[in-house]
Amino acid sequence: MAASREVCEKVEDIAPLPPRSDQRRDRTAGFVIVGGGIAGVTCAEQLSALSPDDPVTLLSASPLIKSVTNFRQVGRALEEFDVEEKTTGALQKACPNVRVVHTQVRAADTDKHEVYTEDGETFPYTKLCICTGGQPKLITKDNPYVIGIRDTETVQHFQQKMANARRVVIVGNGGIALELVYEIEGCEVIWAIKDDSIGNTFFDRGAAEFFLPHLTAGKCEENKPLKRLKYTVTESSSDSPKKGDTAMGGALGPDWKDGWRMKGKHDQAAHRVQVEYQCEVQEVLTREEFTRTGQTAECFPGTSRAEEQNDDWPVYVLLTNKRLYGCDFVVSATGVVPSTGPFLHNDQFSVAPDGGLRVDDHMHTSVPDVYAAGDVCTASWEPAPQWFQMRLWSQARQMGSYAAKCMVADRDGEDIDMDFCFELFAHVTKFFNYKIVLLGRYNAQGLGKDYELLLRCTKGLEYVKVVLQAGRMQGAVLIGDTDLEETFENLIVNGMDLSPYGEDLLDPNIDIEDYFD
Repeated sequence: MAASREVCEKVEDIAPLPPRSDQRRDRTAGFVIVGGGIAGVTCAEQLSALSPDDPVTLLSASPLIKSVTNFRQVGRALEEFDVEEKTTGALQKACPNVRVVHTQVRAADTDKHEVYTEDGETFPYTKLCICTGGQPKLITKDNPYVIGIRDTETVQHFQQKMANARRVVIVGNGGIALELVYEIEGCEVIWAIKDDSIGNTFFDRGAAEFFLPHLTAGKCEENKPLKRLKYTVTESSSDSPKKGDTAMGGALGPDWKDGWRMKGKHDQAAHRVQVEYQCEVQEVLTREEFTRTGQTAECFPGTSRAEEQNDDWPVYVLLTNKRLYGCDFVVSATGVVPSTGPFLHNDQFSVAPDGGLRVDDHMHTSVPDVYAAGDVCTASWEPAPQWFQMRLWSQARQMGSYAAKCMVADRDGEDIDMDFCFELFAHVTKFFNYKIVLLGRYNAQGLGKDYELLLRCTKGLEYVKVVLQAGRMQGAVLIGDTDLEETFENLIVNGMDLSPYGEDLLDPNIDIEDYFD
């Protein structure tokens, strides 16, 4: 999972996207979607429901696709769901007018309305939606000891390396890094983050302090069954694309870690984590390069100098704080970059500073009849006061669904209102086995210094933070089973003046749900 928490920049100084094309084309060409991740599959399913008589072609670089299951609408914008990996046949069976092709896209001719694949096929389209997601932003390329985690295939590679690992260095402070640090057992973990607190992408320093004890505590095992099936991809897959070693599968879903073994070589199961704050990776060294430097590697806390010197580590990591650690491999979990490669052979597409395809408020790119959704795109409209873009599976689902509605409406010459999900940022996830709900400007993003915070914390049980500005709730962080998410969502959306309630708003003796019902 990669992700920026900054508010979408205003685009007054950027040329506006051209109006959507009114050109009517042969409907037999149908809809084409590139990408078998959450955004692409959701788009295909929505197109099938809205336009069941039109052909829909989904081009996927992976033989497995990601589909949303167990969907539950918690509030108007807040939703919970699981992600199930399915074979392509499962989607085609559920949506008869959808054809899934396992192939890698090479290029697109937007003038001819055609998509070309590596195996020589041509797919004409009436409307095209690009949902190619993102690729791991690796700290260094082409290093066998540095891996990124993005999809099922990369997790499988990680699992193979973990089996014999004594120590691993994890770089990054986002969702993937948080989950790895908590899940890994039987292996020493060096966690290098550029911030002064853990989980900076998702919560503030107060919430980070709430989670710190769990870095070394034993995990709380859940006995409930998995909600989704697990598939793996073998190298001998007969229908694998012959080209394109960089092809990526769909992004991991919210419970990607379930069912994967993340135990290292050591017998002990306890967490052994050393956090290195406010630093980045300066250099990754081989054993030979390390020896030539003449430097001495740092000892892991609790390890003697003699023990450290006896370890022949295959790779060493020099951090910007000048500490140097040996390890078996490095996990680069520093986010993702939009995977736009096949579509940037010409200058037709308007690309945002973060590398994503710029889309307007109807998910339309700068090219007629071409849309984009999910991690590959950058929202370039003026956002609602409590919404901003993060590259998360929840927004990928929402964008994919909305893009399908826009494609059908545009083809039929109809107007469509923007989905309500873009009125309020809302995300549900889980870290350290706690339910996490993020609403609105949950970290006071873009509010300057003119705001106040209300906090409620019960050690080991819950953490509640509310962001207020001019007496109105702008955002909230809910950790634990607080049951406050729907009430707080309504308070943010309605913009109710909460000044009269003061700190009583979070008084645990007041049933706030009934009070504002």
